[in-house]
Amino acid sequence: MSSTSPVSIASSSSAGAAGGSVIDVSSLVAQLVAAAQAPQESLINSQTQAVTTETSAVGQLKSALSTFQSSLSSLDTASAFGSLSATSSNPTAFTAAVGSAATLGTYSVSISQLATAEQIVSSTAYSSSSTAVGTGTLQLTLGGSSFSVSIGSGNDTLGGIAAAINSASGNPGIEASVVTGTSGAHLVLSSTLTGAANTISIAETSGTGLSALTYGSGSSNYTQATAAQDAAFSIAGIAYTSPSNSVTTALSGVTLNLQATTSTPASLSVADNTTTIESNIQAFVKAYNTLQSSLAQLGGYDATTNTAGPLLGNAALTDAQSQIQSALFAVVDTGSGTYNTLASIGITTNSDGSLSLNTAQLSAALNTDFSAVSNLFTGKGGVASTLNTVLNNELGSTGPIASLSQSLVQQNNALTQQSQQLTQQMSALSASLTQQYSALNALLSQLQSTSSYLTQAFATLPNAPKSTGSVS
Repeated sequence: MSSTSPVSIASSSSAGAAGGSVIDVSSLVAQLVAAAQAPQESLINSQTQAVTTETSAVGQLKSALSTFQSSLSSLDTASAFGSLSATSSNPTAFTAAVGSAATLGTYSVSISQLATAEQIVSSTAYSSSSTAVGTGTLQLTLGGSSFSVSIGSGNDTLGGIAAAINSASGNPGIEASVVTGTSGAHLVLSSTLTGAANTISIAETSGTGLSALTYGSGSSNYTQATAAQDAAFSIAGIAYTSPSNSVTTALSGVTLNLQATTSTPASLSVADNTTTIESNIQAFVKAYNTLQSSLAQLGGYDATTNTAGPLLGNAALTDAQSQIQSALFAVVDTGSGTYNTLASIGITTNSDGSLSLNTAQLSAALNTDFSAVSNLFTGKGGVASTLNTVLNNELGSTGPIASLSQSLVQQNNALTQQSQQLTQQMSALSASLTQQYSALNALLSQLQSTSSYLTQAFATLPNAPKSTGSVS
């Protein structure tokens, strides 16, 4: 409020005698309106700030619960515990991977030979890769696929022929190169396809200049560096052959990657994938601790700083906490009298509400009774499945958090409307006061003018006493 008075005192000066504004109407009205508006506006602003803070906190609560729920996806269904792993007792000889069709079991595996790809080397040694060989057309076949290569004067060298083979359209997998040794340069043809059926053959279909490079049954134009052969092995004593060292059809749901022959049988074990499950449970514990920290900040009280969380005592938060903790500490019918609570598999509660995980105890539980641990999370009343149901209800469109959010929106809208109404009321008050004080100001100005006139009139009367004289 201005320290300058909006009301002036009439004077006998010439300016006062002339009349004029006695009251600073605009200043007086502004101060009166501000005095009436301030307490109501302060209350509305305070309430609006509280609603804004709570709305932000509810958003954080929703985000924290949603993030925690995402950690349940790897634990809340039976299929989450249905993953298997394949382990080789001799990974140097073979490794294995499992698919959805794999089943539990242990098998003896013996490998007598690996699948190989044919490689042939030209018997004729040429002086160099640039030595001219001849012209014509070669038809090369790998397994059941053939392609042709035309050799002319521009590519009739040993190197040119190798390049033409490599770039030929329709080449199913024959790689050509020139290898130079002490005897000279040789054309080397290698198959990229393993298996006994993928042999190489070469015929000259036109011309006679390339006959030294043909190859077929009984041909002496090449020597065989590596023969095309199938892998030969047995699983559980049952013999099997494969054109590839990656075998997907010998054991249902299992891919074997053969790498070396064995002198003694190795074992293949298809078992529950406890490593993945342990990792998923560790992630669950970590996710819960993150949630617990968020809930403590939103709904707790810090005695050190005397600061309350924005949702302290809020029903939506306390309801969510209560239901989550009930699910965590429940005794679940797992079919086991030993492993039926989180504590029984090594998940315990700390004094601050966070969880700790004893990985050795969890590993022992999984290896001892995998089914019970699975049921503890996924069975009827299981921890993860129950938590998922709780969170779906809490975060649903008709759940308590959605209801709270809608209520806060309504409160904010009501406060906005109150603010608008206050502005309108103050505008009307300002207009009313301006009218009243303007009329008063006009009256006072008139009275001031009359007072000045009378003072001057009395001063001109005969024998009028002098206002400045003294009595002798």
